[in-house]
Amino acid sequence: MLRRRIRAAGALRDRAPGGRLRAMSIDDEYDLEALRAAGRVVRATLDAMRDAVGPGISTARLDAIAGEVMRVHGARSAPRLVYDFPGETCISVNDEIVHGIPSPARVLADGDLVKLDVTVEKDGFMADAAITCAVGRSSERARQLVACAESAFRRAMREVRPGRCVCDIGGAVEGEVLRRGFNVVRTLTGHGIGRTIHENPMVPNWYDPTARARLTEGLVITVEPIIAMGSGESYEADDGWTIRTLDGSLAAHFEHTLVVTKGAPLLLTAA
Repeated sequence: MLRRRIRAAGALRDRAPGGRLRAMSIDDEYDLEALRAAGRVVRATLDAMRDAVGPGISTARLDAIAGEVMRVHGARSAPRLVYDFPGETCISVNDEIVHGIPSPARVLADGDLVKLDVTVEKDGFMADAAITCAVGRSSERARQLVACAESAFRRAMREVRPGRCVCDIGGAVEGEVLRRGFNVVRTLTGHGIGRTIHENPMVPNWYDPTARARLTEGLVITVEPIIAMGSGESYEADDGWTIRTLDGSLAAHFEHTLVVTKGAPLLLTAA
């Protein structure tokens, strides 16, 4: 089944005809503006979901809020469009790392950690971002985990330059995560994006010397630290979508879609 081919990427993985992954680089101002527009919808969707997060709300309700924002902006859920994912967005709680299915039965409680992962398609272009939110009162260690995912992203951004290797991004993420006492989930990575959800190159969150793809000006990628409080080992739940930590520990996820430039990378999904 298509969903069985998603293990390598931080969201769901798509393959081009013939099994070769595509890659997208900005070719002109039209491409850039179209990607910016998709990125703005992702940002608006995440903002609306984050504002609604609190004890007592179901993940299905958060997903409905996301769907309405997308419709208002003339966009569609990319996971639903490409993979027939059973939700507008992926919403993962506590030990659920990624690809959690929204449900009216999953009601957020005080102290939960919820990952909101939004990928939209607008006018043939796609953008992707994720945040982790603490629900109500959370433990100090849980807040440190959330801060670590964002800090690892910021550290990795320094490596997003033409000529750098994707393994440099992974090394930066891993170094920051280990320094703070957490672990990277090694079954999940960042990826290229643009015309579809997953394109070349794969962007690991650890130093992988075999990942030698070079960044080029105009390349569109996601950088997305996906980390755990425990070992970082994971498994697929019985629903066929949700990835969970093997030891039941909390997980966090932070992601943006970036364009590689000669200077600092352009964040398409940032505020």
